[in-house]
Amino acid sequence: MSSPPVPLGLDPDAAPAVSRARAIPTDLAARLRAALPEEAVLTEEGDRGAYLIEERSLYRGEAPIVLRPGTTEEVATAVRICAEAGVAIVPQGGNTGLVGGTVSAAHEVLLSLGRMNRIEEVDPLNFTMTVQAGCILANIQAAAEAAGRLFPLSLGAQGSAQIGGNLASNAGGINVLRYGNARELTLGLEVVLADGRVWNGLRALHKDNTGYALKHLFIGSEGTLGIITRAVLKLFPPLTDRQVAFCALRDPADALALLSMARDRAGEAVTAFEIVSGFALEIVTRHAGGQDPMAERHPWYALIELAGSGESGALRPVLESVLERAFEAEVVADAAIADSLERAATLWRLREGIPEAQKRAGGSIKHDVSVPVSRIPAFLERAGTAVTAALPGVHVCAFGHLGDGNIHYNLSQPEGMEKAVFLARWEEMNGIVHDIVADLGGSISAEHGIGLLKARELLRYKDPVELDLMRRVRATLDPRHLLNPGKMFGLV
Repeated sequence: MSSPPVPLGLDPDAAPAVSRARAIPTDLAARLRAALPEEAVLTEEGDRGAYLIEERSLYRGEAPIVLRPGTTEEVATAVRICAEAGVAIVPQGGNTGLVGGTVSAAHEVLLSLGRMNRIEEVDPLNFTMTVQAGCILANIQAAAEAAGRLFPLSLGAQGSAQIGGNLASNAGGINVLRYGNARELTLGLEVVLADGRVWNGLRALHKDNTGYALKHLFIGSEGTLGIITRAVLKLFPPLTDRQVAFCALRDPADALALLSMARDRAGEAVTAFEIVSGFALEIVTRHAGGQDPMAERHPWYALIELAGSGESGALRPVLESVLERAFEAEVVADAAIADSLERAATLWRLREGIPEAQKRAGGSIKHDVSVPVSRIPAFLERAGTAVTAALPGVHVCAFGHLGDGNIHYNLSQPEGMEKAVFLARWEEMNGIVHDIVADLGGSISAEHGIGLLKARELLRYKDPVELDLMRRVRATLDPRHLLNPGKMFGLV
């Protein structure tokens, strides 16, 4: 695929540009300490260390000052002081991102939202919850459950990921098929802007048609347009019936057929539908303590969950009828239906254990991509042929959210190849996979964002007019590029 033209003199092969921020003045820490609580300003190396580590160890943060404000007012004060000094700020949530979106440079200040961790209000009658940006996702889920409600955003890092980061990256997870991404789960936001002003869009309204929906600018912006400090989230009725099955398949086309059968029969009760390659299941059983529920190995698997708010067990015959039809059509070769919540959790661990298992299996080159659901079989076939031709012996570790078109197309190093030699092929493999994704009308980042890791590639694959519009929005809200500079698309 040829590179599209890039507007405004931007070179898609150039490294992301730096901001117009200046070096940190020697008196900046003192000015921040004078305006903020003592515990909110960290300058000692031992205190800053945990905030400078990146999840995949691809980057190392270098911010000499780490701020830990406890209120929106303190965030605004910190931003205002840094803006007056011309110093850039990198906002950080739970630091669980996978694209280097919260990595700081030596001339930048890092601002952690971790102390802003209060759940301010749960309104079960309005089906909403108001939270601060530093709230841990798992704690939000628990608070909703305690109120007899459900907050459905669910992902592997939910025990440490913070909701502000989830919103800034428009997180997805396993329930997008039914409930949508973080964007669809948000009613209102409070945001500190690049000049220190506070936009109060913290409205718990299910309908508000009074102008531009500004919240959508900040959700998914990765902290480049403003710092999310509080949010109003949507809640849902609790799920009282969960039915889970793990199915063996011949190929991804059969997985797509099974998904169609499930949705035809069960409708919105299909809460999740995950696909797992044979290699992915193999490494989970070898490295992560998983146990194959099938008597023999198969090329592909699907995990399907039906869930509802009705009587417990009501969806069991629905799931059985779906599988019966699939067996008759020779779409499913074998299946295991969970007969308890504990067994359902065991089946889910086979899917959730893949990332950790892949770490233990050696070096890996990762792709978080999406294509239209109907084109997933074509993508997997074309990508598998292409990467194997380029690197014989490479192991394709494909898995993910087939129901919404998001595949984590990861590659594990060939047997006998040195890890460093394999990882040196990262950009080459990215180009192969992403060219196929683009040709199929897909996205090079389905749910992880752009950050530093994909900033160069965004310039290659994004429509030039769309890039220009993004640049103009950025120039309006943060003309000096003082918020998370270099991330997303690295434009000045």
